Amino acid sequence: MGVARWLALYVMVIVAGNAQDADGALPAATFKAVAEANANGPYTGIVIPNLYEMGPLLSSSSYNATGIIDFAGRRFRFGTVEDRKVILVMTGRSVINAAITTQLLLSFFDVEGVVHYGIAGNANPALGIGDVAIPEYWAHTGLWHWQRYGHDPEDELALESNGDYTREIGPLKFANYTINVTGCPSFDNLLNSIWYQPEEVFPVTGTPEERQHDFWVPVDSTYFALAKKLEDLKLESCVNTTTCLYYTPEVITVERGVSAGIFVDNAAYRSFIYGTFNASPVDMESASVALICYQQNTPFIAIRALSDLAGGGSAKSNEAGTFRDLAAGNAVAVVVEFIKQLSSGM
Repeated sequence: MGVARWLALYVMVIVAGNAQDADGALPAATFKAVAEANANGPYTGIVIPNLYEMGPLLSSSSYNATGIIDFAGRRFRFGTVEDRKVILVMTGRSVINAAITTQLLLSFFDVEGVVHYGIAGNANPALGIGDVAIPEYWAHTGLWHWQRYGHDPEDELALESNGDYTREIGPLKFANYTINVTGCPSFDNLLNSIWYQPEEVFPVTGTPEERQHDFWVPVDSTYFALAKKLEDLKLESCVNTTTCLYYTPEVITVERGVSAGIFVDNAAYRSFIYGTFNASPVDMESASVALICYQQNTPFIAIRALSDLAGGGSAKSNEAGTFRDLAAGNAVAVVVEFIKQLSSGM
């Protein structure tokens, strides 16, 4: 590990904090464990939202556990997947947990790339439950400028002239989703419209405090090329002996996925984000992991297995609870094969 990375690690240790120490520093034993772990690196980081998604990997014959380091409320699990050194870490649900955990992973450990996986809702009517979608781009769709009622799309947003906000993405006009209106040639909605906003990004390769704006964050091009090689992988179609899909799920590389701190179970919104963004998987974490890796100049990819068509819509659109475990298992199968390809192709 280079001097600059050791210095960054030291600073993070001092400021990250731990409730057990009055001076806010990590305990000496934890600091030593982190240093020893990094001496055995580098690692591929595997970032996972929840325990039910992590479980199939922990029980996989492809995973061999070698150690654990607990700090900052997170458990960093060391081991190998297909003989490649990895660190597994569970984030917890949604965008903030995912961002915090990914930043901790990259700040403290010698990580050469990040693989994120889990289940997701589906906005793409061409895909099905159990399919594993691997997008080339991710966006956080939970950052909005909510426009004042009475203002039109042609009206400038508050602080738009400062470069803080933009009308380049959107709008979602609530009046367009009004129903049961009869005998009225025109109607409106007090909620008016929202405009989606790009994130303020501060890359490690840039100048501190000089922001740039990014909405679509690309995954690593080499990782995405490897993912394309997985499209013939055979996946499971049955939850048990009595509950099966009528088709065999597939691995599909797609253009875009989106994340926000919202569980989308609404067909109208699903149709909007598919029509507006051409998004396939819809989840609560991937864009956060993508943004942190992008800012930290670390290769990244997200692999999401589809557990439901968000909001329902057809006979095969069963509830997420029914096919959650099937989707989680399929995601893990793809992750294991991806890491095998990563080891042989790089």
